[in-house]
Amino acid sequence: MTTLLANIVLIVHALLALFIVCALPVIWAGAMLQWEWVRNRGFRFTHVFAICVVALLSVLGIACPLTVLEDWLRHGSVGSQGFIQHWVSRLLFYDLPTWVFTLAYVIFALLVMLTWRWIPPKQHR
Repeated sequence: MTTLLANIVLIVHALLALFIVCALPVIWAGAMLQWEWVRNRGFRFTHVFAICVVALLSVLGIACPLTVLEDWLRHGSVGSQGFIQHWVSRLLFYDLPTWVFTLAYVIFALLVMLTWRWIPPKQHR
């Protein structure tokens, strides 16, 4: 049962990471193609909130709660690598220092916040 729960947490974590990464180019493309839904305040707030939480946790040196939960469910303990660092290093066969990921999260968060300004969400009427 704990393996099933760990797999569910992994899937939710992967979907959240996919949302954070893919929403930004979709917002830019949607703005160019005049898709109204990319200016939805709820969608945009969720996106900026998600990446800001990731960046803040990384800057503070706090492991992602989803990583902690998955490791605990899978192994009964907490691993030393974060979710993104673990899977990126496995995909690329390249291990990067933690600071590289922290810097990437912060830069990405800043880009998302600038996108909020450059492509603002629509005001509710």
